Amino acid sequence: MQLADLLLHPQPLPSSPRTLALLLTELKQSQPDLRRIDQHIKADPALTLRVLQAANLPSFALTRQVSSVSEALALLHLDQVQDMVSQAVGQASFKAGPGLPLAQFWIYSQNCARVARALAGLLQYNQQAAYVVGLVHALGELVMRAASPAVSELDDSCPAVDLRRALSERQVFGFCYLDVSSALAAQAQLPQILCDALAYADAPFDNEACEPLAGVLHLAEWRARANQMGLQKNALTVTFPSRVAEMLGLDIDMVLQQDPIDWSRQAGGRMTAATQT
Repeated sequence: MQLADLLLHPQPLPSSPRTLALLLTELKQSQPDLRRIDQHIKADPALTLRVLQAANLPSFALTRQVSSVSEALALLHLDQVQDMVSQAVGQASFKAGPGLPLAQFWIYSQNCARVARALAGLLQYNQQAAYVVGLVHALGELVMRAASPAVSELDDSCPAVDLRRALSERQVFGFCYLDVSSALAAQAQLPQILCDALAYADAPFDNEACEPLAGVLHLAEWRARANQMGLQKNALTVTFPSRVAEMLGLDIDMVLQQDPIDWSRQAGGRMTAATQT
């Protein structure tokens, strides 16, 4: 399995049936509420990527690229959004496998996005861009799973949301889900800042193209994955990526204080209350 091969004939990425139903209901209204449409799209990684791709087409001749769903919706017609949602409804056959149930994947992605946005706010970075990279960063995992059963086989030694997953995939395949997600973002013509944040998130400051947003994503991944793994106080302290945090001027208390999520509402990777963005 080669990284370039994954992008030649990728399987359509799945969207949450609940999100699609809510969007279809809203879009059928005589006067659809753009705020609700924005919130629903931002709950779904695949739809977010599609909307941003559409808004960044050269035909718009923009002076700068679009990095948020809100900006994208200001450019797109609602019938374009409706077409994307309808197309996504017809692509509901994707199976991520037992090692990564899609319900768990969507919740994890939303959690990571919220933490990334909160940390970006603390550091006075672009919060909307941080939310997007947090939301779409693991789409590459789905692409890899669809392409090769060897990816799912890795779950036995390193679960899909384990803190070591990126390293384990690099050791076995030569690349990881973050590389695939970055390539997807570049293919969709997303801003370079988003592509770089995705590409360097597993080692944010170990490269020449230093992108602070990659450090934000690294910390957000740690927090969201630690929750999925059920890590408690001592384990959080031991696994905390202190070097990355220090480079951003943060410590573990500052990071944990930015948690925008009531983790007690979630159990075993599944949310027990309505999803909010």
